[in-house]
Amino acid sequence: MLAVAEQVRKLEDLLVLSEAELAEEIEAAKEALGSSVVILGHHYQRDDVVRHADLTGDSYQLSVMASQTDADYIVFCGVHFMAESADILGKPTQRVILPDMGAGCSMADMATIDQVEDAWEQLGEIGVLDSRVAPITYMNSSAAIKAFCGRNEGVVCTSSNAIPLFDIYLKQYDKMFFFPDQHLGRNTGAKFGIPLEKMVVWDPHKELGGNTADELRDAKLILWRGHCSVHGRFKDWHVDKIRYEVPGVQVLVHPECTYEVVQKSDLNGSTSFIIKTVENAPPGSKWAIGTEVNLVNRLADRFPDKEIHLLAPDLCMCATMYRIAPQNLAWAMANLAEGVVVNEITVDDDTKSYANAALERMISLTEKRPGP
Repeated sequence: MLAVAEQVRKLEDLLVLSEAELAEEIEAAKEALGSSVVILGHHYQRDDVVRHADLTGDSYQLSVMASQTDADYIVFCGVHFMAESADILGKPTQRVILPDMGAGCSMADMATIDQVEDAWEQLGEIGVLDSRVAPITYMNSSAAIKAFCGRNEGVVCTSSNAIPLFDIYLKQYDKMFFFPDQHLGRNTGAKFGIPLEKMVVWDPHKELGGNTADELRDAKLILWRGHCSVHGRFKDWHVDKIRYEVPGVQVLVHPECTYEVVQKSDLNGSTSFIIKTVENAPPGSKWAIGTEVNLVNRLADRFPDKEIHLLAPDLCMCATMYRIAPQNLAWAMANLAEGVVVNEITVDDDTKSYANAALERMISLTEKRPGP
């Protein structure tokens, strides 16, 4: 195992290198490290970084795939909560590196463990927890919140398996407390016919989340006031506009988009669902896709026989993930090749244990009831 030591390469030394020189640095380090390292590239990652990835995919998918390798080091080109998940799901001997510690997730940051625990306490004080309430957190959340769900009979969900998990929990529990993305929760609840008036939004900056005690007792879904800064930029008028400009276009969006956008779309689903839908679409078909711009551009390049548009006219980019540039990856890899571990992400054993309980609950339930 490598020990943390003084950095061999400084990040500022790499800022002056050209893209070609940086690529050479990264590939040279990969060759030197061999199978001891695996580089993960999220679907939303920029092209000049993802080109160096050994594995590409969604956050949970990547963490699982990395855990199945023999690599000692996982370099995660994604954001902080993803690297935490890789440490939770990885082998005890595997160490996780995030090339830029500033690569966070605005959605995950909208729900802190202190806020969630305070909300749970308030729900208990007004008797809501006297009924069966299941806490469910989206994968895009901190390890501490995943652990909170693990301790309280809750579960983690992904955009791919939210539907089967909702189906199970709606039958077994009186209500669900879903965080941190209100839109995924609302859109999934709507698919089960839950009326909007039975869904309340919890604002962590207000007493009782800005609701009355009766509203919370009557609600079927309590939704955290959080959202994705990328998918939240798509508006329902974007759908109207693209349909007018591109006759025959099909609108395909991620369920992190607002309820209004999802209702106006033709299809909605996870990133993997979006990719598979485009893969299986006939040549000449027209698509307007509501998700992160790097993925949309990559799909357009991959399928030139199909007409693919970004749903919104402006740049819908995951700015925090974009912080991981070739310079950051080269810096992390060059140091690792010299025996220095930088930016290691670790989750303490107690948090890891309870977070794993929520993840294992998700796996056991969705293996029985596979999602779309």
